Amino acid sequence: MSLSAAGLAYREARDTLLARSHDLEAARAAFEWPDVGAHFNWAVDWFDAIAAGNDRIALRVVEEDGTEVSRTFDEMRRRSNQAANWLSSNGVQRGDAVMLMIDNRVELWETMLAIMKVGAVILPTSVVLAPEDLAERVERADVRVVIADHDDAAKFDGFDRDLVRINVGAPREGWLSYGDVDAASDAAPGVVVNSSDASIIYFTSGTTSQPKMVEHTYVSYPVGHLSTMYWIGVKPGDVHMTISAPGWGKHAWSLFFSPWIAEATIFVYNYSRFNAVALADQLDQAEVNTFCAPPTVWRMLIQADLDRKPRALRELLAAGEPLNPEVISTIERWWGIQIRDGYGQTELTAVIGNTPGETLKPGAMGKALPGNDIVLLDPITGEEAQEGEICMPISPVRPLNLMPGYIDEPDRTAKVEHDGFYHTSDVASKDADGVLTFVGRTDDVFKASDFKVSPFEVESILLEHDAVAEAGVIGAPDPLRLNVVKAYVQLAAGVTADAETARSILSYAREHMPPYMRVRRVEFAELPKTISGKIRRVELREREQQLADTRIDTEFRESDFPGLKG
Repeated sequence: MSLSAAGLAYREARDTLLARSHDLEAARAAFEWPDVGAHFNWAVDWFDAIAAGNDRIALRVVEEDGTEVSRTFDEMRRRSNQAANWLSSNGVQRGDAVMLMIDNRVELWETMLAIMKVGAVILPTSVVLAPEDLAERVERADVRVVIADHDDAAKFDGFDRDLVRINVGAPREGWLSYGDVDAASDAAPGVVVNSSDASIIYFTSGTTSQPKMVEHTYVSYPVGHLSTMYWIGVKPGDVHMTISAPGWGKHAWSLFFSPWIAEATIFVYNYSRFNAVALADQLDQAEVNTFCAPPTVWRMLIQADLDRKPRALRELLAAGEPLNPEVISTIERWWGIQIRDGYGQTELTAVIGNTPGETLKPGAMGKALPGNDIVLLDPITGEEAQEGEICMPISPVRPLNLMPGYIDEPDRTAKVEHDGFYHTSDVASKDADGVLTFVGRTDDVFKASDFKVSPFEVESILLEHDAVAEAGVIGAPDPLRLNVVKAYVQLAAGVTADAETARSILSYAREHMPPYMRVRRVEFAELPKTISGKIRRVELREREQQLADTRIDTEFRESDFPGLKG
């Protein structure tokens, strides 16, 4: 199967990036988003074209007990055609919203391709959601089809809605069985889509009671993730692994689009409970070349003292929230590779990143990636600044890799798109070389004694203390200083949550932070997180507001320890 004109334009743009994989400035100068025309379907025009007759492994899924399933590119092409034709025979049509609630198993990738091939809309959904959460999403997204693992199908039993219900796994009464796909034709479905049609919708994990619905088209993610492929540094023939759960945009970023754009193998290791040693063994045995994980995983790997580098690793990446410099330096000392940070949102693809071959500034997230224009705007004046909100111009040309908007919520869309820019609500600083460093969310940064405090900066220093595994920093209301810096701390394994540990951490803060930034209160706790692993500081802030002036027993303050206060 040969590439269409759209596919050829896509490959040319990809190859432009691959040829300049270690020269960001050259890549930025040479790269242009490809014109894929009015009817581009990535699953057909790209994936099927590179997959036809291709017997290299496209996907390999290994379970904790050692069992595994793998598919070649050509097998994925044929199997997803079967799934697409079977879906069509059961009434799934172009434009239908398909809720996909499958964990990391081969059927997830088959159905994602199949849904695109019939022109329907993928709604990736986390398996941890409760029935009430699912009910809201089904209603808001006008879902017509549900594809769910057998163990999660029961969550839909109480829904009074006419749904096409498809069960993956053991048969379930009242549900179609995905196993019947075996008997379907593997001929190409032949459905034509508009490039501007919706292809994937994500419910953001957000901080409000009602998550936003982020829409992406058959272009904004499938074509936009060329920038993500460049940031990852994945190449044809590589084995790529990302630790990510379905339902989070990063899953589509790094476990669907980017590796297959590069014609690489996706490797998945499923486990019930995280085991750093087992993960490192899998990285080694699978000869993974490029590996991306959230900060929590990197911190747990460090705590396990895994100083032996898995044999084939070439590129290491972190995503979800910025990775602290101490973690980066430890892995570099052990494995001889720097972990590279990147930046994007569910609403975007990767737009900023430390890229292969670039000199890394500790703690920085890098520069604008090819195809992306980034400006920092002062939140008050709206003028360009050395520190300000990360924004992207939307006029005169709208970024190709930006969502069309939040579905059915024009007011929310208007809040992030105004005055000619898309506003991310994230703050960064820029040095003389144009390197960007994350400061925090606009609502996370707070004032203490009239100084601005970046939670991320404080957390990075705290992580250098041996007792601290993770930390979430907020401003606790204070009548004198407006706010004082409080740290919710998750302790390293084996460390006791007592006054002696609190004193040690507060003393460390006193020695390593300026007075306005210094941690003055510590509470030991599990940190609330989103599905993507981001610390939900909003929950911590709300807790402090609810406590008001109440002193709780689990909190330790500077004033509790003579010699620390002041």
